[in-house]
Amino acid sequence: MTQETIISIFLGIGLAASAGFRVFLPLFALSLASYLGFWELNENWAWIGSLAAVLTLGIATVVEIFAYFIPWIDNLLDSIAIPLAGIAGTAVMVSTMADLDPVITWSLAIIAGGGTAAAIKGANAAGRLTSTATTGGLANPVVSTVETGTAAVVATAALAKPIIAAILVVIILAIIFKIYRKIRPKKSAT
Repeated sequence: MTQETIISIFLGIGLAASAGFRVFLPLFALSLASYLGFWELNENWAWIGSLAAVLTLGIATVVEIFAYFIPWIDNLLDSIAIPLAGIAGTAVMVSTMADLDPVITWSLAIIAGGGTAAAIKGANAAGRLTSTATTGGLANPVVSTVETGTAAVVATAALAKPIIAAILVVIILAIIFKIYRKIRPKKSAT
């Protein structure tokens, strides 16, 4: 594997993790980066760098961000965003992959990209549901702000320094796993 291939994998994983927080934000970031010539996509995904894609994904990003600030609507969005995050994570991963066999590209995209995005989105949805149940939705805008900020930081890191984004993803997944282990029901010794 070349250095370019490894960097493209780290970029994809970082953007996929960002999709676990906000579905459209990493797609928009990738689209804008491609449009501005900052990042070159593989030829099958070059359309993401078009002006139409930048505008469409930009509008979708703004709508998604603001919709998450409306209590109860945010929970509804989470129910549809879990599968969408997996799809978006797969898409950003496959669109950034360089110099790999299609079988390896799609396997990595589905497992690392889609899996990372779906795991993070699932954990966020559970956290938001807990926030809604314990605060009547009053804390949900704070949760939404943290999620949007994290999505922006990880997407920016992925585009600027993909290795840093990969490290952030490992940290985020470790935190999610640690929280999950604390809250999961204990097995009874019978």
